[in-house]
Amino acid sequence: MKQIVIIGGVAGGMSAATRLRRLDPTASIIVIERSGYVSYANCGLPYFVGGVISERQDLLLQTPESLHDRFRLDVRILSEVTTIDRVAKCVTVKNLVDGNSYDLAYDALVLSPGASPIVPPLPGIERALTLRTIEDVTKMANAVNANPDHAVVIGGGFIGVETAENLVHRGISTTLIEAMDQVLAPLDPEMALPVADELRNHGIDVRLGSGLAAITDTGVELANGERIDADLIILAIGVRPDTTLAKAADVEVGPRGGIVVDAFNRTSDKSIYAIGDAAEKSDALDGEAVLVPLANIANRQGRVVADHIMERNVRAVPTIGTAIVKVFDLVVATTGWNEKRLKVADRPRVVMHSHPGSHAGYYPGAESMMLKLLIDPTTGQILGAQGVGREGVDKRIDVIATAMRAGITAPELADLELAYAPPFGSAKDPVNMLGYMADNILSGLTTTVQWSELADRVAKGATVIDVRSQLEFRGGHVPGALNVPVDELRERYEEIPPSDVIVYCKVGQRGHTATTLLGELGIQASNLDGGYETWSHSPAARG
Repeated sequence: MKQIVIIGGVAGGMSAATRLRRLDPTASIIVIERSGYVSYANCGLPYFVGGVISERQDLLLQTPESLHDRFRLDVRILSEVTTIDRVAKCVTVKNLVDGNSYDLAYDALVLSPGASPIVPPLPGIERALTLRTIEDVTKMANAVNANPDHAVVIGGGFIGVETAENLVHRGISTTLIEAMDQVLAPLDPEMALPVADELRNHGIDVRLGSGLAAITDTGVELANGERIDADLIILAIGVRPDTTLAKAADVEVGPRGGIVVDAFNRTSDKSIYAIGDAAEKSDALDGEAVLVPLANIANRQGRVVADHIMERNVRAVPTIGTAIVKVFDLVVATTGWNEKRLKVADRPRVVMHSHPGSHAGYYPGAESMMLKLLIDPTTGQILGAQGVGREGVDKRIDVIATAMRAGITAPELADLELAYAPPFGSAKDPVNMLGYMADNILSGLTTTVQWSELADRVAKGATVIDVRSQLEFRGGHVPGALNVPVDELRERYEEIPPSDVIVYCKVGQRGHTATTLLGELGIQASNLDGGYETWSHSPAARG
């Protein structure tokens, strides 16, 4: 009979444990969890703080008793593994209630310790609350129930943004502080600006570009010297893999700080596996090690490990890092690499922006969304995508993520047969339209200019033509642009120089028509990608 010890529960650990039991009814499966809860929905913690999830019990998925009753798992909470003896193949476990320790042998050991909140060594940092466990959320909920006048959330990532939103739901005046010049680092800047606008429109004071220097008796002090009064301070600047046990046992830890694993999630010791936030993942685009703390990946890794321990065939699946977050009325989703990362890697790319409706425009209730697609200029491989909008973003990013996994190229997105009826989509779905756009660009039918390139092109002498109506032009336009509506181009084309012309409309569709028409008239023109809508949401327009 195999004895398998799993260190840590929640997503990865419990997926491994329950899959192991389904595969082997006789194995001894022991789960060691240092907290008082072994199976809970940690992604739901911010929503309990905000009262969206009203009962803490709703976050608890399983208990040691229910896991024993259904799966005959030996789950030991409030217990901590203090050492791993790789030679003897045993661990030392300390009972955190009575302080007693004992040894526990294993045939296979699974490390699923998760990640720990990053807590920088700053003055007063011990007064900040973090949000990672049920114990954390209980403490935070008690602080919120004390009705603080003002809260400060440090960190504009997914957890920080979700927490700030939920504090507002509780009627608490909130400031969000982010050291970077944008919220939500996985987004590119023009995609992140609408998110910051949404936060501000709901009353959150968003401070970008200045990090935390200290926590004082009355609030926080920023790196720029500014002080903000606060009764409640929440630290959400990220997490780091918990590799304490792995390092102590001389299990290899990679340069990115995660436990190094192979395709089967085995560590440098082939009797020890590592899964979840503590383990490095293989990036689907370049094969390099990455840290991606997502629950769905942890769940799948738990299954992979269980299958491998039980000698079943498993598939090695690299990660593309698909993620989504709700920000008040916005949905924000991303998959693959962003443009910032592609630039750092000096990887060639074609960038496309679109602003389609969530469903057919003639059917009531259609909402505009902003999509960004990044593709390889030679092969058409999809490198990444981002979406921001009020409706329909999730399914478009999910389709693109599926296409990436399947190896479907960007032009082939046009070939996808997606469900259509007016309440749900358009005859040409936004994903199909991205495929048509990709085909136009890669085939050389049209050329585009990015918002980030516009100012430099103008400085070098390019002429910018706004092909929207005069009414649209008067409502706001790119500085220095000449307004020649697309329907007047044939009559007024002599006003336009013969080369180095950049045209734009609202979202790019009329701009594409204008560039092809001007080409027929002998004028070399490029289309401003995403049109005025993309440019107006970019740092270039905000100064």
